[in-house]
Amino acid sequence: MPKVFTSKTQKTGEIGENIAVKFLVKHNFLVLNRNYTKKWGEIDIIAEKNNKLYFIEVKSVARETLENVLHETSDYRPEDNMHPWKLKRLSRTIQTYLLSKKIPDEKEWQIDLLVVFLDMKNKKAKIKVVNDIIL
Repeated sequence: MPKVFTSKTQKTGEIGENIAVKFLVKHNFLVLNRNYTKKWGEIDIIAEKNNKLYFIEVKSVARETLENVLHETSDYRPEDNMHPWKLKRLSRTIQTYLLSKKIPDEKEWQIDLLVVFLDMKNKKAKIKVVNDIIL
């Protein structure tokens, strides 16, 4: 059953995830799963490229303008929401995924963060990629 997004923040997140999927496909990733959910956590996107798994967290934020968003100097950066407890939950969910899909221990994988900046008024987006987050 597809996830139902009701709040403005959830709707922004859904739009950001859809844009992230298009971005990944454009960059030759094969999207395997979206919103893989267990009671202890969720993985936004699971993708594969060059025989490597990518567990991708998507953070979406609406902005009035997209000028300079990739070089933000403000105090708030969406990637700062990757708190230690969030990483711990993500780690447990990834381990569950690997075991449930019987992924061999030798299979390479990494965690990436895609920050999607949205200009809703002009229907534009910019994406910042943070590669290989350490758990």
